[in-house]
Amino acid sequence: MFNQLGLIGCGLMGGSFALALKKAGLVKRVVGYSKSPSTVEKARRLGVIDVAAESALLAVSGSDIVLIAVPVAASEGTFKAIRHLVDPGVLFMDVGSTKRDVVDAARRVLKERLPSFVPAHPIAGREVAGIEHADAALYQGRKVILTPLQQTDPVLIQKATDVWAAVGCQVLKMTPENHDAAFAAVSHLPHLLAFAYMNAMAEQPLGQEYLSLAGPGFRDFTRIAAGDPTIWRDILLSNREEVLKQSEAFRHALEQMERQMRDWNGPALEEQIQTASDARSQWQLGTKPSVTRQ
Repeated sequence: MFNQLGLIGCGLMGGSFALALKKAGLVKRVVGYSKSPSTVEKARRLGVIDVAAESALLAVSGSDIVLIAVPVAASEGTFKAIRHLVDPGVLFMDVGSTKRDVVDAARRVLKERLPSFVPAHPIAGREVAGIEHADAALYQGRKVILTPLQQTDPVLIQKATDVWAAVGCQVLKMTPENHDAAFAAVSHLPHLLAFAYMNAMAEQPLGQEYLSLAGPGFRDFTRIAAGDPTIWRDILLSNREEVLKQSEAFRHALEQMERQMRDWNGPALEEQIQTASDARSQWQLGTKPSVTRQ
């Protein structure tokens, strides 16, 4: 049981974490802060937080667990704002979708206080953003990746593991570098492709007419293109090196299939499709990795 959660960033991810802790009976009080006073007031009115803080530092004051749920580009500024209250024994976590940039910012700013920070990335979310969409069940049955550093306090790593497990997550651990390489492949590149595809459709003279004929396949393929532009701008830029590596690998695979189409090479094209179909059929959401990369 925690006495107080300091929530910095009252949006979907942070709000859902607060509600999940409340539902599980793991926190007595939630103090929340966001840059927008109206967002904080809405969070209080919805019962996501109990007290509105006027600054990030005041949200941290008196808290024994702190969740930083801000865009990754705002991480360093947030660390600077709260640095003086990052005390030993208090669990600080983030929910950023990239980890190397967040960890580098923490190293620069927190310095000797770095052991209190346990970087985290819950693999959960929706296409909609905002505190009004916060859901206590958002993290149920999902994975969360912890990327602790050599300096991270082992006691706090265990606390982080326990609290995410208590809200329904399967907890895995990776290095920040391995995390960013993996999620460039399975999350960041798919979003980039979905954004580019929707733009390509919109730029065609008959694009709107084509869209009116789209069915469930189009809906499923493009669902993630509705993601928050600010969040995804930051993610793609912060992890650009790994995303560009994956984009190059995708481009090679696409060019190979295009060449087979130009050459009327039906057998080779079918083989490529079969390979993809088999790989997709064998994949299941939520399966436990055979190896956890440390």
